[in-house]
Amino acid sequence: MRRWKIALGSAVALGAISVASVHFLDMGNLSGGTAGAAPAPAAFVMPVPVVNVVKKTLPIYLDYAARVESIRNITLQARVPGYLQEQTAADGSDVKQGDMLYRIAPDDYQAALDQAKAQVQRDSATLEYAKSNLGRGTDLAKAGYLDKDSFDQRTSNLRAAQAALAVDQATVRTAELNLGYAEIKAPFSGRIGRNQASVGTLVSVAGTVLNTLVQLDPIYVTFNPSETDLIQIEQAKANGPIAVDVLLPGETQPSQKGELTFIDNTIDHSTGTITARATIGNAKFTLLPGQYVRVRLHVKEQPNTLMVPQVALGSSQLGKYLYVVGKGNTVDQKLVSLGPTDGDLISVTSGISETDQVITGNLQKIGPGMPVSPLPQPKPAS
Repeated sequence: MRRWKIALGSAVALGAISVASVHFLDMGNLSGGTAGAAPAPAAFVMPVPVVNVVKKTLPIYLDYAARVESIRNITLQARVPGYLQEQTAADGSDVKQGDMLYRIAPDDYQAALDQAKAQVQRDSATLEYAKSNLGRGTDLAKAGYLDKDSFDQRTSNLRAAQAALAVDQATVRTAELNLGYAEIKAPFSGRIGRNQASVGTLVSVAGTVLNTLVQLDPIYVTFNPSETDLIQIEQAKANGPIAVDVLLPGETQPSQKGELTFIDNTIDHSTGTITARATIGNAKFTLLPGQYVRVRLHVKEQPNTLMVPQVALGSSQLGKYLYVVGKGNTVDQKLVSLGPTDGDLISVTSGISETDQVITGNLQKIGPGMPVSPLPQPKPAS
């Protein structure tokens, strides 16, 4: 029993010495680690793309929804009756002025013309005889062989023959016109629509609709400026013609250009707008009557306008703002007032200066007062 207690006491003593040795070693390691520690890393600075403010002369436009209208839109009808013999232009064809569109059977009108020409020949012969007869009568009257009544009769016959020939000549012209009317031609260049009278139809004068013809070049675009905008338009008009751009649905750049040619003389009291119209060149027939488009009126130039990329704009409860690089490469937030856009740029009427560097990227990762590393970007397109 005594031996067991001595052995137990020796084990406890050895354990205490081991713990003390470990504790001593740990303290030594801790002390050595502190002495050789690396310096703490520098704080991260957010890199941000920046651009300079663009200063340029900005064109000022007024934009409106508009509708295309034809300058001339007519119904094609016959001027003489008859059977429709031929449709010479297919439905929907683009035609030139003078092109034949329809032909009415011309036989009756050709026969009437031939008859009128024959009448002219007959009455021309009668006139020649009357002239000769009067010439002989004049000689006989001078010699005393023809009484005055007979001489007056010969004079009257000559005048009657002249009048008959004049009537015949008028009849010939009428017959020629009727024969010409048997060919229905395009009075102006444009596009015909869908045929409304089949070949073989007996058409009447101004009673049977054959087709429609619409002029497409040039063409009207009609829109409705407000009475407020009318003041700017009139001021611009006083300085010269107002250019008008036309944008088709889905377009961001105008495909057609023209000029403001008409402003109505009365404002609609129910809408506060006035009817205006531009004349647009449409050589490729891109615009069609009834089509809805947008028009843009160039009313003036605004010089020395400060422009920034639209992607740089932020929005808060206080309004629109820009982040710019401030002193010490820290972020400054500037509230701005905005003006018209020009492509990817937007004009700023107040809030920034020409020398500011505008931050255009990483906007969600920065805030006022944060340090940043500016990365200059190519100059925005002006």
